[in-house]
Amino acid sequence: MTPLRPGDQLDHYRLESVAARSGMASIFRATDLNTGRVVAIKVPHPEMESDPVFFERFQREEEIGKKLDHPGVMKVFSDDNRSRLYMVMEWVEGRLLRHILAEQGKLPVERAVRIALAIADALDYIHRHGIVHRDLKPENIMVGPDDRIKLIDFGIAGNAGSRRITFAKLSQVMGSPDYISPEQVRGKRGDARSDVYALGIILYEMLTGKVPFQGPNPFAIMNDRLLNHPIPPRELNPEISPQLQEIIYRALERDPKNRYASARELANDLEHPELVGVSERPELRDWKRRRSAWPRRLLFYVILALIPVAIFALLLYVARHT
Repeated sequence: MTPLRPGDQLDHYRLESVAARSGMASIFRATDLNTGRVVAIKVPHPEMESDPVFFERFQREEEIGKKLDHPGVMKVFSDDNRSRLYMVMEWVEGRLLRHILAEQGKLPVERAVRIALAIADALDYIHRHGIVHRDLKPENIMVGPDDRIKLIDFGIAGNAGSRRITFAKLSQVMGSPDYISPEQVRGKRGDARSDVYALGIILYEMLTGKVPFQGPNPFAIMNDRLLNHPIPPRELNPEISPQLQEIIYRALERDPKNRYASARELANDLEHPELVGVSERPELRDWKRRRSAWPRRLLFYVILALIPVAIFALLLYVARHT
C-alpha cells in the first residue's frame, strides 16, 4: 500500500503534517473535512499491517481508546467507514514527557509532583474501569499547557483479569525495560500496582534526571531491579523532602503487596506529604551493596556445557554394554 504524505486525503480526512513517526506507524495532524475538526490520524506503515502482533496491539489500543472518556486519556473516535487500517484520535497540543526530560534533565519538585498527580488521576480512572496500562513511561505521556497530561498508547494494555504477559512477550512489545515492575519481570500478570510502580519510576526520574535501575543491557537493568536498591533520591537531589522520598520508596516496593494498592493512595500522599511517616528503611542504608546474578548465570552455563558431555558418556556406556 502506498505510504501517505502530508497533503494527501485519506477518506474524509486531509493530512496536514507529520506529528510523530516511529518504526511502526506515523501520526498525522489532519482535518476532518465533514466537521472541520482537527484530529490525529495514526497510520501503520504498510509493512506492519501484516504483522499479527502489531495488528493485535493496534486493535486493542483502538478498542480501549473508544471506551475511555477522561481528560487525562487520549480519546479515540469511532469511524467504521475506512478504506485502510488507521486510527482517529483527538488532537492534543503538547510534548511528550520524554522530550521534556531529555531537554531539562530533571524538573523542579513542584512541577514533578504536579505531573505525577495528573498521571495518578488518569491511572485511577482507567483502573476503576478495569484497564491496566502496562506500558507507562515518559514516551507514552503527553504534557500540554498547565501540565495537563494525556496517557497514550494502550497497545499492550489489558483488562485487570486478562492473561499474563510472558517475559518473551514483554521483550517483543514493551521496548524499554526501565519501567517494568518486578512482578512483570518474573512473568506474572501486571495489575494496577504495576502501573503504580511505573509511576514511581517516572517520579524518581523527573526529580533526579535518572532512572533508578541501570545497566548495559535490558537483562542487567531488569535484574538490577530484582536484586539491588536504587540510589536514594535525596542523594541525587537534596531538594526532595524525606516525605517525598518515602512516597517514592512506597511506590517502588519490590513486593506488590507492600506497594501502594492504588494510584489514588499514591495521589493522597502526594497531596498531603505532611501526613506521611518516614521509615528507617534498609534501602537508605544498604543501597551501595551491589548484588549480581552472575554466579547463578555462570552455574547455568556450566550445567548447559556439561549436558553434551553427559549425553556422550551415556552413549559410550550403552555402546560398551550392548
